[in-house]
Amino acid sequence: DDTLPQIPLHGANIPDQKEIEKEIGEYLSKKYGGKVQIISSDVLTSPERKGARENRLLGGEQTGFHFDMKPEELIAYLDDYVIQQDEAKAVLATKICTHFNRIHQEEKGNHTQPAAGRIKSNVLLIGPTGVGKTFLIKLIAGYLGVPFVKGDATKFSETGYVGGDVEDLVRDLVRAADGDIKKAEYGIIYVDEVDKIAASPHRHGADVSRSGVQRAFLKPMEETEVEMKVPHDPISQMEAIEQYRATGKKAQKKVNTRNILFIMSGAFSGLEETIAKRIQQRSIGFEQDVASPRRDHDLFRNVKSSDLLEYGFESEFVGRLPVVAVLNELTEDDFFDILISPNSSVVVSKKQDFNAYSIKLQFEESALREIAVRAVAEGIGARGLVSIVEEVLLHYEKKLPSTSIRHLVLTREMVRDPRGELQRLLNDKKKQKEQRKLYSTLLKEERKRFISFIEAKQKYYFEKSSLVLNRKRSRLIATICQEEISDPRKVCLDIIERIEHIQQYAEAMTEEYGVEVSFSVAAVDRIIMEKPLSMETVDSRCEKIMSACEYGLRLISQKNWADKLEITEEGVDSPSDFMTKFINKLFKFD
Repeated sequence: DDTLPQIPLHGANIPDQKEIEKEIGEYLSKKYGGKVQIISSDVLTSPERKGARENRLLGGEQTGFHFDMKPEELIAYLDDYVIQQDEAKAVLATKICTHFNRIHQEEKGNHTQPAAGRIKSNVLLIGPTGVGKTFLIKLIAGYLGVPFVKGDATKFSETGYVGGDVEDLVRDLVRAADGDIKKAEYGIIYVDEVDKIAASPHRHGADVSRSGVQRAFLKPMEETEVEMKVPHDPISQMEAIEQYRATGKKAQKKVNTRNILFIMSGAFSGLEETIAKRIQQRSIGFEQDVASPRRDHDLFRNVKSSDLLEYGFESEFVGRLPVVAVLNELTEDDFFDILISPNSSVVVSKKQDFNAYSIKLQFEESALREIAVRAVAEGIGARGLVSIVEEVLLHYEKKLPSTSIRHLVLTREMVRDPRGELQRLLNDKKKQKEQRKLYSTLLKEERKRFISFIEAKQKYYFEKSSLVLNRKRSRLIATICQEEISDPRKVCLDIIERIEHIQQYAEAMTEEYGVEVSFSVAAVDRIIMEKPLSMETVDSRCEKIMSACEYGLRLISQKNWADKLEITEEGVDSPSDFMTKFINKLFKFD
């Protein structure tokens, strides 16, 4: 039978508020699994934590639209996750940031250009399958915090000709914004396989599944009002009914697409032939040597509107996609770089899968190289990496959880013969021991790569917060990334939040006692590295420091003996002794 913890009510050992909260909190955590917590009412000793750092647009209690990101910040973020594609990242980051910054200026009333002259920076992405087109747009939308929906152009047919299905993308955007129409009006709609709606040059008459879909996109891509309630959409009908039952009014909800950014993409197979033909004809016109037309994706960089028109797109549709970005076909080295990156979703995902069974997984570089070679042969881009890794590790994922093996290193031999190597591993104790030893070696090598990556890529976030990324902090971030199989950027931002939280304690003490209190870099590092690594640990340590320093700070402020106090490592380890020495130094006591 569960009973409340017994708290003494008599005698000299009556607990203070913190002890009571701790005991009751432990009881509730044990009974309800952490779903119920005690929140302290002591606002001084527990300063408010900062809100989510990711919400860039229409966030928190802000009113109106706010955006102040620069293209280089967005490019730096994309560089953390996307290998190569520098030109496409630069084009997307620049035009998307410009798009949202222009909206911000208009909201502030600083934009003087007439609405009729405003051209939306809708984007057309061209590149073979599996090069990261969808991944790029999802990353951008997630980082900006804007609603995002993805659709395939191939799903629109005759209904799309009259606009119904195409406008459903706008309604989906509202649902992605949790019903917030205002927020949805600053979202991103991404349409893949748009090359499939190019009209066939040999087709005569109306082409409702191709040209018709293109025409259906024209108004939403520019500016139109989209009704949320439509006869063919049962969800919108149900929402309208619920609205009427709640308010007794028939609300006409409309979404304006003026600020919704449309991004289209496709592989555009065969377009390179059109471009090569045009280039060849131009060469003949200038009496130059006629070179054999190139059949590679570099030709896409020479694409012009006339090529898209000949490919089967209408001029009005092409005119609403003023920005074109080309993505390169990925090479074997690119695939290898994707796999060995600390942010590799392929590798991280498999580590998490095996970690669910308490099995630690590492990859030899030779194994990753072998996977990259096979991915090139597959010819489906980065998607091939996922299928190959799954195919190789499936047998191990099935069998190892039922064994005592808790360390696995994927080698080149395992990639080439997964079933045979699995049997050899299961039957050979010496091989299992070698795997554990190899795992430890690769873990150290991986940590070095993590540290290098963090110091090269994550330093930006510390500098943006006016903080220092020293060696101790980069090692701490790398350690957490490995232990928790976490995204380095997320861990980096968590560490920054802890450091800023410590600074808030210093600010609280400064405001309370009128003495400028600060923590040295070494003191901050000592606090954020205490185990367990959590914000609760930071709170506990800082509150002890505040409690130990309270009397001394009050005395100093009353007597005006000092106007500054820097808490050092000693102040973290033994705050009472530190404060005593500080006061003795002021009085010059022996």
